[in-house]
Amino acid sequence: MSLASLLRTICAAGKQTGRSAIGLLAAIMLLAVIAAPGQAFAHAALVTTDPADGAVLGQSPAQFSLTFSEPVSPLVLTLVRPDGTPVPLTSFRLSGQTVEIDNPQVLGAGTHVLNWRVVSADGHPLGGPLLFSIGAASAAPIVSEAVDWGLRSAIWTGKILLYVGLFLGVGGAFAIAWLAKVGRSGQRFAIAAILCGLVAASLSLGLQGLDALGAPLTHLAQPVVWQTGLGTSFGWTVLIALMALGLGLLSLVGPRADARLFALAGLVCAGAALAASGHASAAEPQWLTRPMVFLHGVGIAFWTGALVPLGLAVRRQPAEAGLFLRRFSRAIPYVVVGLTAAGIVLAAIQVQTPRALLDTAYGRLLLVKLALLIFLFTLAATNRWKLTAPTEAGETEVQRRLVRSIGVEVLIVLAIFGVAAGWRFTPPPRALAIAAAQPASIHIYTLKAMADLSITPGHAGPVAASIVVMTGDFGPLDAKEVTLVLSKSDSGIEPIKRPATKPGDGTWRVDDLVIPVAGRWTARLEILLSDFEMVKIEAPIDIRAE
Repeated sequence: MSLASLLRTICAAGKQTGRSAIGLLAAIMLLAVIAAPGQAFAHAALVTTDPADGAVLGQSPAQFSLTFSEPVSPLVLTLVRPDGTPVPLTSFRLSGQTVEIDNPQVLGAGTHVLNWRVVSADGHPLGGPLLFSIGAASAAPIVSEAVDWGLRSAIWTGKILLYVGLFLGVGGAFAIAWLAKVGRSGQRFAIAAILCGLVAASLSLGLQGLDALGAPLTHLAQPVVWQTGLGTSFGWTVLIALMALGLGLLSLVGPRADARLFALAGLVCAGAALAASGHASAAEPQWLTRPMVFLHGVGIAFWTGALVPLGLAVRRQPAEAGLFLRRFSRAIPYVVVGLTAAGIVLAAIQVQTPRALLDTAYGRLLLVKLALLIFLFTLAATNRWKLTAPTEAGETEVQRRLVRSIGVEVLIVLAIFGVAAGWRFTPPPRALAIAAAQPASIHIYTLKAMADLSITPGHAGPVAASIVVMTGDFGPLDAKEVTLVLSKSDSGIEPIKRPATKPGDGTWRVDDLVIPVAGRWTARLEILLSDFEMVKIEAPIDIRAE
């Protein structure tokens, strides 16, 4: 179902009143997001390009191609001529994980830049330049690659405020409706947090569009920006988050008889909003990661949402806060177990190896979050086992200590929100590993012979090479011998020469090959056609760092 058709369904359901409409709506959204059919979505990475980055071509190419580790959708494709003139590229095709782009004109001599920007299925945009030259290299056109820190700061802040709305606002509304005995302690705070989340969710959609298009903040009012943001998977998150925030607000300001129903539906939608997009929910296996993100989000909302209403109840109405405190204390151990289990599963899928905790920005942010969580769990355990009983017994000083401790918990929670929002800009080690495992491939063409060479994985270290040789007109070439020679003149390393074997599937292979360093290598193929004739063809190939 498209977003447009879903919106029509919601509008139709909104004309009805009563509990059945709300329950049905929540069920539809939960099924649509959590149980959606599982294509493998991940944070994509560029694997190969044609022409290769930095290649010098003899003639203008008819098309360009960009191959990624996962399927993507193009957002902006621009060719910059040697004189700096930009040419929009609007004709392209998607073939699996490859974007094939038509070149609308014959390019002149000099260095050109293909600027590309795509969005991966997890909703995160990525982009970069591809440089190539016709005839001979010239001064490359100036292409700005500066990070827009203003936009990044706005996206990060929007993420934090959205978390405040979903967790402290909707979670607070749930705690007030289900855990509090009487009174509405924390109601004003929860309403303020939800209103904050409503503004943040709406603005985040535009900020997502700006980031996807690589546009500055000054373009926020342009319709195409909002359309682009809505067209990414983050559009689902915003839509469901707005539903969650609206339901939470209804539970606080609507009829008391329906408060519990609205609060429960809001809590469900809060978890579903987080499961709709993002690194963790987009990872494989989908049947596991999306429910885990949902469970993690609901657990966070239950725990953190109860903190402010509980603290205010103990402070302002200690005689009435006993039942609230007992209900929360009985439920929170089970919530923490589910929250922790979901977090461990997601971390294991995303990080994969202990080394990635230190070697990647994503892993280092996870370590910071874990340190904050240890502090938070310690405070929570102290409150649960040492302060709860005396507080229920009416000991005034202990009640004050509990209120102060809850205040510190809230500050730690806000710090955790800030760390988690930073993941928006850091691809997880899982995605980096997928990209690293992709081969480095080139097509070598001459009038007499051509070849497709693929080195797997395409980074320094132990690799294997696969070679397909053909005649200059793409016909079969029955070579007697094929030898691969890899050289890197600027490294001081002697050329690596290995004979290829023919396994019988039409390809030639070189196994047990080690490429010692990353960088641009020259790959030469020595193709023995007969006892008296050998063809040598070569081209540069980029080997990534491990």
